Amino acid sequence: MTGVELALFWVAWLVAVGSPGPATLSIAGTSMNAGRRLGVIFACGILAGGAFWGIAAALGMSALMLANAWVFTVLRYAGAGYLFYLAMKSLRSAMTAKPSLMRAGYDGPAARVFTRGALIHLTNPKAILSWGAVYSITLPSGASVSQVFQMFAFLYAGSILTFIGYAFLFSTDRMVRSYARMRRGFEAVFAVFFGLASLKILTTRLAP
Repeated sequence: MTGVELALFWVAWLVAVGSPGPATLSIAGTSMNAGRRLGVIFACGILAGGAFWGIAAALGMSALMLANAWVFTVLRYAGAGYLFYLAMKSLRSAMTAKPSLMRAGYDGPAARVFTRGALIHLTNPKAILSWGAVYSITLPSGASVSQVFQMFAFLYAGSILTFIGYAFLFSTDRMVRSYARMRRGFEAVFAVFFGLASLKILTTRLAP
């Protein structure tokens, strides 16, 4: 790919990473409810999960998963179950006047918040397939290991920028005040997106 093509692809990557989904909505919720520090920690957990799948795909693990469908199936059901749990938690919070339910889901010790962030990506087997597809699009046939990891670093920098940016943006006073006014609406949106993500993972099929 030319320099211009890579730049356009990187912008497209930023748009895809920053679009509403389990990761971005979770960062937003954590930052608004628990503050910037835990929002950044949660985002770092998500980034750790993304790095795991990105590196795994670079090492050829996506092909291994396709060859062993049971691994993909186990992760798929685990991921769908976890996102469904988040959907139900957000839905319960949307139906009550007390915001403590959602806070209980994202607040707490830093290690627990980080782990919950990591689980968002680690229980999503589609992530490794997405990384594998990105490598196949952006890299030439027979690309060296160094080229693969350079592409990983190039795209991963965009993920860092986006997710940490979300943590900072949604921990600002203006966003917190907006959330306080429209908390139930936010929670309802979170519930819908988590539920749709759970369904999408559950209905994923391996490539023939």
